[in-house]
Amino acid sequence: MSTDYSDFEFERRFFVRDLPDTLRDAPSLIVQSYFLSDGGYALRVRVQATGVEARLGPDSDARDVLELYKSRFDFAAVTVKGPSAGGTRYEAERQLDPLVGVELVRRGGAQVIKTRYAAWLGADGWSIDVFGGSNAPLVVAECERSGPVTDLQIPDFCVTELTDDRRFSNESLAVDPFRGWSAAYAQELSVQGPRFRDDFGGNTTLTT
Repeated sequence: MSTDYSDFEFERRFFVRDLPDTLRDAPSLIVQSYFLSDGGYALRVRVQATGVEARLGPDSDARDVLELYKSRFDFAAVTVKGPSAGGTRYEAERQLDPLVGVELVRRGGAQVIKTRYAAWLGADGWSIDVFGGSNAPLVVAECERSGPVTDLQIPDFCVTELTDDRRFSNESLAVDPFRGWSAAYAQELSVQGPRFRDDFGGNTTLTT
């Protein structure tokens, strides 16, 4: 009997310090608002503008970005998420009219803005999120599959693994932005060193 994974996401996520310019391809501007963020549970509205490369900085404001690109948003969705465990998370999504999505994001919730780049690396498709606003200059790379992400080729620009580190979930970043604890995290990483999970099969390094 086959297993229905349609309402689950499977991903592994990584901290990136220096993203190669050659991977800044296939951009999409994403603005999302979290109407609930509590204990790993989240209610999110996302709008996305495909093909828009917004060079977001630390002073970028979500509402200004929404106004500037309001005619370019071509996708919107409301999503309910459960807590992540072992790279697996319940996720149920329903698509919205982009105009409705923009107004929902504009009117409420804690917001996150980022430019997402897509790249095919090794055997997998990767998404690399470059955050703006109060989460700049955070960069997070993720590999998502339709089933558990095992035996992964990890690109060499990935510094350490963030899978199941709730601090780096988007809903956590919306209410506790990276800017406020980036120095503490840099110190933590310096002391502890890089960590990559070994319970998902064998990891290999992919030279980019």
